[in-house]
Amino acid sequence: MKKLLFLMFGFMIFQNANAFFLKDTIKINKTIDFELDGAGTNKQWDAAQWFSLTQLDSGIRNYDTKFKILYSSAGIYVFFTGNDKKVTSTFTKDFDNLYNADVFEVFFHPEPKTPIYLEYEVNALNAELVLLVPHLDTKALGWAPWHYDGKRKVTKKVMVHQVNNEMYKWSAELFFPISLFGPLQNTKLDKGVCWNANFYRLDYDAGKMIKWAWSPVIASFHEFDKYGVIQFN
Repeated sequence: MKKLLFLMFGFMIFQNANAFFLKDTIKINKTIDFELDGAGTNKQWDAAQWFSLTQLDSGIRNYDTKFKILYSSAGIYVFFTGNDKKVTSTFTKDFDNLYNADVFEVFFHPEPKTPIYLEYEVNALNAELVLLVPHLDTKALGWAPWHYDGKRKVTKKVMVHQVNNEMYKWSAELFFPISLFGPLQNTKLDKGVCWNANFYRLDYDAGKMIKWAWSPVIASFHEFDKYGVIQFN
């Protein structure tokens, strides 16, 4: 009897430990390629589910933020939208320090065994930051892509929508061509393939950095061991 109870107790601990380490997973539907308008009005988005970001810091309320994601044979589509009261950013140049102001961010980590991933940021002023990030010896340092143009360039459309006298929302519709992921491993967009990824927002309306995340992190958006999973369906 004691042996049976011990085995049952051990099994419960094992099950709870597994549950603790389970990652959030998104199954991404496949689409035909389509045009972006910044507002996510294309009917192809009807096949994608909304996923909410969790606000990680206190200081503001009702800044609900969510995203959708699709893929095609040519690349990956992401659509962000979030409530806001003002655009707290003056960055209008690409590859500037956009993270010091309001942004949406997505991190793609196709091969989790290799500590190298793609970081992308976009703000409401239509500026972007694109980095390949080697994360070695606990240090993350981004490198900008070479020949970032033509078929390797992210397509982005940003729109600001008035909601009422106090609140508006801004959205960003993005297309990541698969050729941009060229230096990384496990980048075939085949059914059943899994990548790690995370989706974020930063807002500075409160006079300090407020963070949101799909798969919550603690200290840094670069905690890649805490990223969730996206699976091409």
